[in-house]
Amino acid sequence: MKTLIEIHALQNFAPSNLNRDDTGAPKDAWFGGTRRARVSSQCLKRAVRSYFGEKKEEGFFSSDELAVRTKRVYEAIADLLAGKRAKDEALAKAEIALSYVKLKAAEGGKTQYLLFLGQKEIAALADAIHRFWDQIVPEAKDSGEKVKGKGKKAAASSAPKEIQERIDSIFNGGKAVDVALFGRMLADMPEKNQHAACQVAHAISTHAVEREFDFYTAVDDLRPEDMSGADMMGTVEFNSACLYRYAVVDWEKLKANLQSDAELAEKGLKAFLEGFVVAEPTGKQNTFAAHNQPEFVAVSVRRNAAPSNLANAFETTLRVRKDESLTKVSAEKLVEKSKKLRAVYGGDGLTFVVNLTEAKLDGFGTAVSSLKELLEKSLAAVKE
Repeated sequence: MKTLIEIHALQNFAPSNLNRDDTGAPKDAWFGGTRRARVSSQCLKRAVRSYFGEKKEEGFFSSDELAVRTKRVYEAIADLLAGKRAKDEALAKAEIALSYVKLKAAEGGKTQYLLFLGQKEIAALADAIHRFWDQIVPEAKDSGEKVKGKGKKAAASSAPKEIQERIDSIFNGGKAVDVALFGRMLADMPEKNQHAACQVAHAISTHAVEREFDFYTAVDDLRPEDMSGADMMGTVEFNSACLYRYAVVDWEKLKANLQSDAELAEKGLKAFLEGFVVAEPTGKQNTFAAHNQPEFVAVSVRRNAAPSNLANAFETTLRVRKDESLTKVSAEKLVEKSKKLRAVYGGDGLTFVVNLTEAKLDGFGTAVSSLKELLEKSLAAVKE
């Protein structure tokens, strides 16, 4: 039986530029015929992954339960072998060993693209390289002549089968929670790709948004007193928006990605839901300090139902009177849309709601008083 955990959040940000495009402007999108503010799913997932790092510092996660995304895997392996092998030799061996599974090195001692690897995978690679040190050689030779092919390509073709199989078997996700949730693609090893247990939508504003410009000037503190005027000037683009945010987690897929470790899956789900609520994008926060918590958060646990992104509650641009709360009106529209969809398509489940907007839930879910209670009841519903 398939279990989906969906989270919906409404978050009204003060003037900010949380997620920039290539021109430095806040990202946006056309939706329902009007321009909306947008924060990309990549940005939101990055914020959650950063939050996982904070949880590790608190002792909630161990290093082995998380991953790193890097081009510097050779160096990471060499660092783990410090004290056992010389660093230059370890770097060379790591390049050769990974070439056995078709991962190629680029200039500067990096991989050709970012690898998303569990810390356990990196540690296992270092252990395998140390174990098979003498058998990992640059290239095979025949009567003093190099075999056809050069360097690592020849090494891969002549590598002992035992080493190839051992290194190949290491790429299993390493039971890293963030890899299990967000998935990964290894271009040279597609059979080792990890399909994500979680999907995150781009956040969009519930109302139309126009870009605004902040013109700023700066003065040189050490300039002579007889000089006037600014020493620097420019503009920063920003907006202010009530964002609708949505994500869904496939519980069975999460457990499968974590090699059937239900306890670790529960820990990962809790951290994800918590991080989705409290983690913020960091773009231009030193300039705007838009630290505004969500005022409406709903978590639904549904079984044998299709996922339901409620963005179409805001297909028609919301407009409010001067004495109305935009977040409250957005919450009421969300509740209304959800009820209509469930009346037609079914898929009822247990829903728990943090509702600071005082919008009428009208049977949408059970109100809870805190984030802690929201997480506890949601996780209990999943385990049932």
